Amino acid sequence: MASTDYYKALGVDKNSSADEIKKAFRKLAVKYHPDRNPNDKTAEDKFKDINEAYAVLSDPKKKEEYDTYGSSGFHKQYSQEDIFRGFDFSNAYKDMGAGGGEDIFSRLFGGGFARGGGRGGFRSMPQQGGDLEMETEIGFRDAAQGAEKQVAFRRNGQREELKVRIPAGVDNGSRIRITGKGGQGMSGGPDGDLFLIIRILPDPVFTRDGGDLFVDRAIPFSAACLGTSLDVPTLEGDKRIKVPAGIQPGTKIRLKGCGIKPLSSNSKGDLYVKVAVHVPETLNAEQKKLVEEIAKNGL
Repeated sequence: MASTDYYKALGVDKNSSADEIKKAFRKLAVKYHPDRNPNDKTAEDKFKDINEAYAVLSDPKKKEEYDTYGSSGFHKQYSQEDIFRGFDFSNAYKDMGAGGGEDIFSRLFGGGFARGGGRGGFRSMPQQGGDLEMETEIGFRDAAQGAEKQVAFRRNGQREELKVRIPAGVDNGSRIRITGKGGQGMSGGPDGDLFLIIRILPDPVFTRDGGDLFVDRAIPFSAACLGTSLDVPTLEGDKRIKVPAGIQPGTKIRLKGCGIKPLSSNSKGDLYVKVAVHVPETLNAEQKKLVEEIAKNGL
């Protein structure tokens, strides 16, 4: 139900009181109760939705989280198991004309619900907590060479921090799994996992395509004609390369093995230097005379 507005599901708004929310839930629960709508999948789905909505909006802490972070942010922190943890089923269905909440809830939501001694009359079989996802930004060179990063996140309604090792070679969209830092498990089940989605900040020098790096360098017209040597940056420091005479604008010079080793590869990519020919915007008198002489010679 992550895409459904809980308030709309119950026909209330954020300013509705707890009694108004409860009254709306009980009215809809009777209307869409599966015992009153046998073999009606639409009514069954509606019944599930209103139960989930009420489990959140009747809990002050969960309601505050939902109001603060919205549906999408809330569901990154709470799995369905988290949502129904602590929900007082017996009280929710007390004195209602429809059948009690225990058996029908177990039938619809599954998961091994059974009677227990705790508040609400339910205990569930051990279930793993839901997984969480969050994006984190890292620098270009940290992605290439690896780094440690302090990340802060929320799970089960609480703020947590931890230091994460970013492996060398991660790319945009890479997922780093942190075991046991997801939603809390139910009835002794293991906690879920946290997945960090990597977003890499642009670099002022390099661009990247997989394991290959690209850098732009401009040379004078004379150097393009006669050839030259050029210092170019790599992740390990500057390297001097030879630019052959007669090089054409846009030509790429390859430095083998000077790229990045992607996570999915056993070898490094290459670095490509894209050569541009610099044309001055203005010339002094002597430079203009020299260019005119060159032009007379067909260049």
